[in-house]
Amino acid sequence: MSGIVVHLPRGSGGAGGEPGGGAVTLRLGPGEVARFGRGSSTTPVELRLADEAISRLAGEIRVTDDHWRLTNHSTTQTYLVENPEGAGEYLRVSPRRAGAPIPFEFSRVVLPTRRGTNVSFQVFAPDHVYLDPPGAGGSWGASRTVTAYSLDETATYFLVLVALCEPWLRDQSPVAVPTTPQVVERLRGHATGGGLTARAVSSHIDYLADEKLRIGAAAAANEAGAGGCTGTAAAGDRRNGKRDAVVALALKFAVVREEHLALLPPRAEAGARGR
Repeated sequence: MSGIVVHLPRGSGGAGGEPGGGAVTLRLGPGEVARFGRGSSTTPVELRLADEAISRLAGEIRVTDDHWRLTNHSTTQTYLVENPEGAGEYLRVSPRRAGAPIPFEFSRVVLPTRRGTNVSFQVFAPDHVYLDPPGAGGSWGASRTVTAYSLDETATYFLVLVALCEPWLRDQSPVAVPTTPQVVERLRGHATGGGLTARAVSSHIDYLADEKLRIGAAAAANEAGAGGCTGTAAAGDRRNGKRDAVVALALKFAVVREEHLALLPPRAEAGARGR
């Protein structure tokens, strides 16, 4: 299993625990634990949350083989775990609740504060595990088969992937992978993806490359081999290389297929745009 990724956005506390702190990303494997809260010199935490209404040790995340659990150490506050990819689903984790299992692939953990805006961080769950088909038992029946690329076709990241692959699936012989602004424009008007920003699309591409399709390191190595780029130019090359690698792998192994085009909003006809 690939474990989980925990992301605390910029301004929520970060490593220094200040309100304007930088973003923090943690990768945890099975059996590992990350604690969160306001923290102190005597109460170390991996995720420091900057608000006086949050306990020094507010809770902890524990990773298992195929899911993760949330413990609420507060004696008074209830935490919410939201499913950003769903239709408003959420779980309440009551005070002193230990090891609540979280079923969502994407989760947003929300803690109440006194500032009018809550503090939250995101958790990206392990790959899904699927049963072997009937009749595939035998002497190896006790083992589990996992998919090479475990993607949720109802998730927003998959919608972004389909938009990136669309020109090839429509046999348009493209010269380049769609850019992030082009993906934002293509998804405009979609029920769940229509509000995506360029930053959100970039985050989904990073998640696809690094966690779901696991090509982030290979893409970075290829770009490093090209050499000659620094600063903003190098960052742009890395982004382009990552998008190219994601599309190439998704098409090569048929992770995205022609039937997935139905997930995208209808395309505006050229004549309609001209009128």
